[in-house]
Amino acid sequence: MTHAIRFHKTGGPEVLVWEEVNVGKPGQGEARIRHTAVGLNFVDIYNRSGVYPAPLPSGLGSEAAGVVEEVGPGVTDLKPGDRVAYGASPLGAYSEARLIPADRLLKLPDGVDDKTAAAMMLKGLTTQYLIRQTYRVKAGDTILLHAAAGGVGLILSQWAKHLGATVIGTVSSDEKAKLARAHGCDHVIIYTREDFVKRVDEITGGKKVPVVYDSVGKDTFLKSLDCLAPLGVAALFGASSGAVEPLNLGLLAQKGSLYVTRPTLFTYAAKRENLVAMANELFDVIKSGAVKIEVHQTYALKDAAKAHADLAARKTTGSTVLTV
Repeated sequence: MTHAIRFHKTGGPEVLVWEEVNVGKPGQGEARIRHTAVGLNFVDIYNRSGVYPAPLPSGLGSEAAGVVEEVGPGVTDLKPGDRVAYGASPLGAYSEARLIPADRLLKLPDGVDDKTAAAMMLKGLTTQYLIRQTYRVKAGDTILLHAAAGGVGLILSQWAKHLGATVIGTVSSDEKAKLARAHGCDHVIIYTREDFVKRVDEITGGKKVPVVYDSVGKDTFLKSLDCLAPLGVAALFGASSGAVEPLNLGLLAQKGSLYVTRPTLFTYAAKRENLVAMANELFDVIKSGAVKIEVHQTYALKDAAKAHADLAARKTTGSTVLTV
């Protein structure tokens, strides 16, 4: 039998259980995938805890890499044996094998191994829409990135640097500051002991920044607005410290006719053609060496609860992979 991590009620890491599942044969437009590596992401905690509700009982995870075992009727661009990965799928990646809509799968190019793919698809595709679509970063921009030593942070800082931007990153510790600097951050602010609004003002000579990429949420968001130049964009793409309080829109006028958006990968990658174009751009920067993906932690898939506890306690840096 095939095993998967599932949860029957929302809560802490202890609700995750390793149990037998019956995968079955792929239906119309589906493929059966045997996983080799599964990505760990903060959104998985939101799903498990009920911040993002899922019908229960539920699988978990939306990012993985593996091999196609079988395709269903109507699937013409994949065949058994193809190496594939995905980062925008229905929940269920925390499994040894699964059925998945084939239009969510991307063939892996040579030179991108399975573990790297599992570590980068959701985070890399998220980075693509953030810096190429939500706000198109260009040479000469100075940008602010919270959680610069996190999974998205390490990819985004490298990619933005490749585009010619100056990257200001915030982190929580000296160890994470060192990591952020090594991955493209020109200026690193340790927000646990420095006022990041004041430091951004100093670094930019009072000009502030055109965009803030904020995945922290409650603890940083209002201060993020204070870092923006007039007409600046606050891209809130996560809430690791908790949900942002309801926003008085009048603040946006007072602080310089600002824009706020709460984007998600599922919106940007909803259409197959958009997903493929985003992935191709991601693969290009990976293959060129402009962006390097490093897996800093690995756990056995059956130990997902331990991985969740460590991620929530900020004991991890960069990308974490669950091995199958």
